[in-house]
Amino acid sequence: QVHLVESGGGLVQAGGSLMLSCFASGTIGSRDIATMAWYRQVTGMQREMVARVRGELTTEYAAFVKGRFTISRDMAKVSMEMNNLKPEDTAVYYCKIETRTTPFQVGGDYWGQGTQVTVSS
Repeated sequence: QVHLVESGGGLVQAGGSLMLSCFASGTIGSRDIATMAWYRQVTGMQREMVARVRGELTTEYAAFVKGRFTISRDMAKVSMEMNNLKPEDTAVYYCKIETRTTPFQVGGDYWGQGTQVTVSS
């Protein structure tokens, strides 16, 4: 069993900042986690990748958040600092991890429960 616990969503005015965090626990070690990422979804729209970190340091960002969001990883925790937030950033944000296959567990994708981020204009 793998559990992802997210925190940090909320309501903020345009131009403000929020920090999202996600901690992975369960039958995995941090070395079993290949990728940690944040996705977001607006009701009625497809879920989209916001940012991800491969390994400990290799980061990728969606074009719409480059220069405003920063993702970082520390062992089994991934955080995303969101600055200069815009109303169009309003969405439910989901943490996702991809785990490696080990002698004890088949690798797979795991999702958090989601945390609401609302940016008012």
